[in-house]
Amino acid sequence: MSTDWDSKLVIGQKAKAPKVTRKETDLNGTDHQRIAKLDRENEVAPPPKVPPSVGKAIQQARMEKQLSQKDCAQKINEKPSVLQDYESGRAIPNPQILAKLERVLGVKLRGADIGKKLEGPKKS
Repeated sequence: MSTDWDSKLVIGQKAKAPKVTRKETDLNGTDHQRIAKLDRENEVAPPPKVPPSVGKAIQQARMEKQLSQKDCAQKINEKPSVLQDYESGRAIPNPQILAKLERVLGVKLRGADIGKKLEGPKKS
């Protein structure tokens, strides 16, 4: 008789029953809780910038060829502000622009030997 008074009743909660899957897609489907957790964990990283060594190599090679920023930018078909961003290290590296600069300045700007003079085509 006193069992009704002593039992604990939680309103609004059902007992969790095991989920029965009828389809294989339910079993192998996405787990949205895990995806949401992954989304929270991944911080948005800023895009990489041009290293300062590349900017200095561009500047030194340009000075050796006695080119102004405007002249050099004109030779690679870019705006002078783009070249200025590369020299100051604020630009996001673009392989096409770096390749144009390498050709015009004759200096390696990508890879391990940054600032090294480029040799002409190999003769066979």
